[in-house]
Amino acid sequence: MVDNWLKEYINNIEKQIEIYFPEINDCGYKTVSDASRYSLTLGGKRIRPIILLEFCRMLGGDIKKAAPFAVALEMIHTYSLIHDDLPCMDNDDMRRGKPSCHIKYGEDTALLAGDTLLTEAFGVLSKAELPPERVVKAVEYLSSLSGLHGMIGGQVLDLSFEKITPTADQLIDMYSRKTGGLLIAAATLGCIAAGMLDQNTIENAKNYANNLGLAFQIIDDILDCTADQNLLGKPVGSDEKNNKTTFVTIYGIDKSRQIAKQYTDNAMECLSTFSGDKTRLTELTEYLLKRNY
Repeated sequence: MVDNWLKEYINNIEKQIEIYFPEINDCGYKTVSDASRYSLTLGGKRIRPIILLEFCRMLGGDIKKAAPFAVALEMIHTYSLIHDDLPCMDNDDMRRGKPSCHIKYGEDTALLAGDTLLTEAFGVLSKAELPPERVVKAVEYLSSLSGLHGMIGGQVLDLSFEKITPTADQLIDMYSRKTGGLLIAAATLGCIAAGMLDQNTIENAKNYANNLGLAFQIIDDILDCTADQNLLGKPVGSDEKNNKTTFVTIYGIDKSRQIAKQYTDNAMECLSTFSGDKTRLTELTEYLLKRNY
């Protein structure tokens, strides 16, 4: 059952977070540290580190040695959520059923908490007991895919769409960066941790994650219209309230589900090119398409 091994992975990731980003006491910057840990340990599906570790396992790597990569990736993902929730961005008061970081700690502390997680993530990444060339390659990919040409670039496009009505192709480009960037990082860092640095493997991993990311974001668009708010952990209807163009506003719910299914099928085709045990990644890909939160 997918739920069983997902819980096992999530529990392991929580333990690794405690190892690589532990609580600190008796210092002048404890409040910022607490705010960083508040958001980092708030829960969530931990999809990105799970994909990273599963790619590593599938390709014959040691997931214990890949743990710093997984924690670093989740730290960057969490920083992006803290900043996304700020009033100057998406202005969301709730995250995962709890007050957003800036609601609990104030905007200034939340901003610094996000900065902390982003900066410290690369220190955590460097702690991986792997050959130096793999760590350097991981730094290259993670910085690029979370930066201007990846997640940050996607956020810039998202903000620009508040002034113009994007086409479906423009939405796809934005989703591939904003949501897809860190999912692509997850798959590629899993390959790197396993020592699979050949271009063919990396490209297949990127294509898998890009298609998965597009399906993931389209399902998010649908859930913003249809989900149970208690399950989702944040207000529903925020896209409509903020007059945002999404796949649902362009295509409607039923057609959007069909498109998400096609991207999922594309991801499955990419996954079929790998020779290792793909059972868990296959189950996870199907699970993300059918999720209700």
